[in-house]
Amino acid sequence: MSLIDTITDEIKKAMLAKDKVRLEALRAIKKELLEAKTAKGAGDELTDATTTAILQKMVKQRRDSAEIYTAQKRDDLAEPEIAQMEVIREFLPAQLSPIELEAAVKRIIEEVGASSLKEMGKVMGIASKQLAGKAEGKDISETVKRLLA
Repeated sequence: MSLIDTITDEIKKAMLAKDKVRLEALRAIKKELLEAKTAKGAGDELTDATTTAILQKMVKQRRDSAEIYTAQKRDDLAEPEIAQMEVIREFLPAQLSPIELEAAVKRIIEEVGASSLKEMGKVMGIASKQLAGKAEGKDISETVKRLLA
């Protein structure tokens, strides 16, 4: 069963449960996936990497919006964004724990032979590819920076 089929089933369940926030998040996911699938030159199928990238982008957008709303003391707007972000995360692969992320980054640093912050770009290039979908770019960057400092 493809992710779009799974999302469609989840939309039906959310409609029956009258869960508006979940329904809105699921419809947003389906919209983004269908747009990516029908985009010019995209082919007819979405790869797992493409799907993961789309979902991560959606999570990041909602997190950024929630941070802005919270900074402006608009919790009434931040809460639905956070709730939608959690729904979207259900469809992402399991994220690495901070300990697992650090171990993976250390291994990459050893492979590259990096020893200073000047070589952060080399490490980030490989780490971003290897850890795509398993950790957020911001967390990877912070870990690389901390370990090379």
